[in-house]
Amino acid sequence: MIEKIIEGSINNRLIVFIFLAVIAMAGLYALFNIPVDAIPDLSDVQVIISTEYPGQGPQIVEDQVTYPLTTAMLSVPNAKTVRGYSFFGISFVYVIFKDGTDLYDARSRVLEYLNFVSGRLPKGVTPQLGPDATGVGWIYEYALEDTSGQRDLADLRSLQDWFLKYELTAIEGVAEVASVGGFVKQYQVEVDPNKLLVYHIPLSKVKQAIMQSNNDVGGRLLEMGETEYMVRGLGYIQSLDDLRKVAIGASEDGTPILLSQVADVHYGPELRRGLAELDGKGETVGGIVVIRFGENSLKVIERVKQRLKELRDSGSIPEGVVIKPVYDRSKLINSAIDNLRHKLIEEMIVVALICIIFLLHFRSSFVAIFTLPAGVLISLFVMNYLGINANIMSLGGIAIAIGVMVDASVVMVENAHKHLERDSGKKEHSKIILDAAKEVGPALFYSILIITVSFLPVFVLGEQSGRLFKPLAYTKTFSMAASALLAITVIPVLMTIFIKGKIRSEEANPLSRFFIGIYMPIARLVLRYRWITVGVAIVILLVTLFPMLNLGSEFMPPLYEGDLLYMPTTLPGISITKARELLQQTDRIIKSFPEVERVFGKIGRAETATDPAPLTMIETTIMLKPEDQWPKGMTPDKLVEQLDKAIQFPGLTNAWTMPIKTRIDMLATGIKTPVGIKIMGENLDSLSAIGERVESVVRGLKGTLSVYAERVVGGNYVDFKIDRDEIARYGLTVGQVEDVFMSAVGGMNITSTVEGLERYPVNLRYSREYRDNLEALKRVLVPTPGGAQIPLSQLSEISIHKGPAGIKSENARKTAWVYVDI
Repeated sequence: MIEKIIEGSINNRLIVFIFLAVIAMAGLYALFNIPVDAIPDLSDVQVIISTEYPGQGPQIVEDQVTYPLTTAMLSVPNAKTVRGYSFFGISFVYVIFKDGTDLYDARSRVLEYLNFVSGRLPKGVTPQLGPDATGVGWIYEYALEDTSGQRDLADLRSLQDWFLKYELTAIEGVAEVASVGGFVKQYQVEVDPNKLLVYHIPLSKVKQAIMQSNNDVGGRLLEMGETEYMVRGLGYIQSLDDLRKVAIGASEDGTPILLSQVADVHYGPELRRGLAELDGKGETVGGIVVIRFGENSLKVIERVKQRLKELRDSGSIPEGVVIKPVYDRSKLINSAIDNLRHKLIEEMIVVALICIIFLLHFRSSFVAIFTLPAGVLISLFVMNYLGINANIMSLGGIAIAIGVMVDASVVMVENAHKHLERDSGKKEHSKIILDAAKEVGPALFYSILIITVSFLPVFVLGEQSGRLFKPLAYTKTFSMAASALLAITVIPVLMTIFIKGKIRSEEANPLSRFFIGIYMPIARLVLRYRWITVGVAIVILLVTLFPMLNLGSEFMPPLYEGDLLYMPTTLPGISITKARELLQQTDRIIKSFPEVERVFGKIGRAETATDPAPLTMIETTIMLKPEDQWPKGMTPDKLVEQLDKAIQFPGLTNAWTMPIKTRIDMLATGIKTPVGIKIMGENLDSLSAIGERVESVVRGLKGTLSVYAERVVGGNYVDFKIDRDEIARYGLTVGQVEDVFMSAVGGMNITSTVEGLERYPVNLRYSREYRDNLEALKRVLVPTPGGAQIPLSQLSEISIHKGPAGIKSENARKTAWVYVDI
């Protein structure tokens, strides 16, 4: 069979060359269109459900939102793990699916079950699906900086939210653009409760008046002079003056009571659960580009950069505003591609030189090295067809196969030389080449096939190990199969064309004679003393057992990504003001190192479901300069060691890692460090106590750099326990008291302005002096049905105690995590 293929190829050269041209064009097409990323996406198929519950503490969010959702999602087909995160004002539920589940099928199933569980959630609470992205979808991050001094953080955040975000979201392949940092502009109505008391106006009436004063309506059509007019009533709030003029009632003589008479109306920032900082200089506004599942990372990044350049060149971005990249994965992707390109070139040069040196025939070397580019193009074509993207592992499979790919062609060329030495002038040239190819072709084909089949066990790996190693196995298999195919089709044809002229024998080559002189005596010696040779080999094998049994193990060797990620954890209960101070201090220290180009610090969460970070989590992305610009002798490990020594703050537990690696670890287990311990149970106090005991034990283990057990009950609470007997005396219900409490103390976004393309919330609450301490809170007045105003302290018992700063669960069971950095 193989001999007939070889003979048919030599006798039909034109068909072979046409086949080769088609393959080459298909391979070149794949070369420029195949999806490219840094490493294989090791993340499981995930669907994220984010649910906002404004103003509510973690325990309330857990009981009323997260727990109902997690228990419902446990029964979703193919769901293997359901993780819940309950933070202040927001809930996240991560549904992790079994390997092989289609992402969009999983999203459809989650939507079906959401319809079922929505009726069990509090009124007005609407769960939403996160973007169709994976855990490693953060491919590009940028920061906005104003060099003119004319714009504050609120202006930059508005530019990001209402312009840049939508411009970039419209780019093909972008799933979401998340904003982080700065201030979201808010219309704040701070009511004076004493003035409300004077005018006998309850807070609920103020709330209702504002909501009814912010609307546009249509009045159908009006025909005048044979022309049609659309009738509108324009009533949107578009300025502070519009709010101040809202009438909330009238005095006994009919004089209107305006909002400005009982409240201070001004601009202010929305409540923040995260902020960003740049280079230790101060707060900034940032954007995070999240790629859609299955898209080409490199092309999407290029489109984002191109769009930002177009916006800058067209003057769409205000003068003085600079967009600085703070994370760019394309550097890592391009380095992986460049590495393969260089290895291919090096291999081809080495093969060519070896062929020339040992065969002393230049044109024969071309036949030998031809297998490399042709085999790579065929492999890329199959990869593109099967949807396998080019990354370090898949390209690594090609690099591994390069050495074996040329074996068949080298052996066939050398055998052709032997036949030409012996039969030149006795037979036709094409006949000599045919005989030489048929002599070794079948054996070479089946030997390569055996090596190819040897990788089949890799294809049965599942989950994360399968996602890591299958791309390598696929590409190595494709490359080997391509070289086997080329060895019995194209290589014999090329030999008939290029192996001509004077052919020298091995004896005529001094280098060949030298190596034969070394090899032959050794071969005779080991064949003469066969049992001794076998015994020595067995002894060597036994000696290797000791180091093998003492070797460490790692799922994936640490890949240096070119950038670092600093992810310390603070103690719970930290305020946003202290968080900002701490973030700026650490960023300034990191930026002082000469190896660092840019530092983008984030504490808390960005506005995306893919970032369930509490306010205690710092996430600082460190862009490093090229290593040729580093001080002599500096390495990434030494740099991390020096950075760790420089940043030592009480209550801050350091963890140094890399962006992609961290996101893969966090999605796989939820834990950001290389080693983590999960403690599950029902009682948070017990979980916290056990976690601290585990922390003390692990800290003393050899190889532990740092260890931190989450203080799951380390949050601070001010509780108002409503006295049911007392409120019943005044004809009040729990809901009426809580409504005043939420509106006056917590503040509520009751409506939103419509200002062109921009939307800003209107917040109603008591003035700061009436809610910034316990004594003031006790004096908050609750209106009764009879018109009396009763202080909150008479209706409830006020206490301060510790509670959960955030609640995490897995498969509906509460968990406490211990982070271990090694």
